[in-house]
Amino acid sequence: DLKSGQKMVKICCIGAGYVGGPTMAVIALKCPSIEVAVVDISVSRITAWNSDQLPIYEPGLDEVVKQCRGKNLFFSTDVEKHVFEADIIFVSVNTPTKTRGLGAGKAADLTYWESAARMIADVSKSNKIVVEKSTVPVKTAEAIEKILTHNSKGINYQILSNPEFLAEGTAIQDLFNPDRVLIGGRETPEGQKAIQALKNVYAHWVPEDRIICTNLWSAELSKLAANAFLAQRISSVNAMSALCEATGADVAQVSHAVGKDTRIGPKFLNSSVGFGGSCFQKDILNLVYICECNGLAEVANYWKQVIKVNDYQKSRFVNRVVSSMFNTVSGKKIAILGFAFKKDTGDTRETPAIDVCKGLMGDKAQLSIYDPQVTEDQIQRDLSMNKFDWDHPIHLQPMSPSSVKQVSVVWDAYEATKDAHGLCILTEWDEFKTLDYQKIYDNMQKPAFVFDGRNIVNMKKLREIGFIVYSIGKPLDPWLKDMPAVA
Repeated sequence: DLKSGQKMVKICCIGAGYVGGPTMAVIALKCPSIEVAVVDISVSRITAWNSDQLPIYEPGLDEVVKQCRGKNLFFSTDVEKHVFEADIIFVSVNTPTKTRGLGAGKAADLTYWESAARMIADVSKSNKIVVEKSTVPVKTAEAIEKILTHNSKGINYQILSNPEFLAEGTAIQDLFNPDRVLIGGRETPEGQKAIQALKNVYAHWVPEDRIICTNLWSAELSKLAANAFLAQRISSVNAMSALCEATGADVAQVSHAVGKDTRIGPKFLNSSVGFGGSCFQKDILNLVYICECNGLAEVANYWKQVIKVNDYQKSRFVNRVVSSMFNTVSGKKIAILGFAFKKDTGDTRETPAIDVCKGLMGDKAQLSIYDPQVTEDQIQRDLSMNKFDWDHPIHLQPMSPSSVKQVSVVWDAYEATKDAHGLCILTEWDEFKTLDYQKIYDNMQKPAFVFDGRNIVNMKKLREIGFIVYSIGKPLDPWLKDMPAVA
């Protein structure tokens, strides 16, 4: 690069969250000739990125950051300096679901996006490529483009869409070896040039045939479509799980048989208490809103149903717990094992555990919660927060959450289950498979119940110990048949 007299390419990423942090760390590792700066206005978050205790837990992230930090990877709160210097600016700020006004409960709130765009326009003195990295509604690029061009002072901006397809828990692997990298841009000579510039970054380590170039709208919509299809698979298998319980079928056997069809495939067919994570619900609500805005009510209703089945699955689980315990959990201690939305991440955004815990608390249960990666502060915050609040930047969230009296957070599974009437497994952490369930049984109130929301325990062994076991989509214990859940 440098021999031809070109200056070193500089990349700046606005937003040091789950997307910006890991993505930029891997770009820095794979492109030693590029200087990468990750900027954020949250001082505590940047301080954490510069410390030994990174602000997010993701297997393999630590090594990558420590290899590059201070060499060609920098974390800074000096947003304007790095934006000014950058050739390519990634924007990965929060895009929460609106809670009021037009499109409340569905549309994305672009406040943070818009202020980022205006700031870019304010400080730029040279041409920039601006890359959408956060999940945004279709046509955001157009809005951003308008803000930039109307404030351009003669500077040329090219907007690209480069949506994120990371799965948490495997983000670093996904970045090292992506199924595809999607880059959408304008079909003009300048637009194509910008696409090529971003393609050159990824081409350092991603095979050419996996970098897909499309128009802007296709790239923006592909992200929403991919998440909608994935969430739909989970809702489909969860809808079947209810039928399995009613008929004595085993959902694991059904999904194994279904997944053997090569057109369907085996992945993402595990039944559970429901899907979570920061994207699925938000992206589908967004898709629904876009369809409604374009007069496509039937399409909107089709995707709405995916969310409805997910909500149904969570409330069905709570109803099972309450109905099996003589129809009341008031004053009873219930152990919650796992709070993150899936294993190998500390992320709790939209985790089904929130709705399950709130449902049990609504019937006055005493909860004792254990998760190996989630802090007490986070759990208390999640249980006292309003819907969709999680997606606003940390410094705009309630500072010290009012702690919920019915909840105690403990540091191992044995403490959580001691004297409990029932235990609910809500995250599939590997350690929950190997617990000493005999010891747990001996220390619980009888009858002792296990509600396995992730289908990870050995039901046969647990029943031999003496537990009454409910596993999603599995043939029911006689006990549970006698105490039907009223949905």
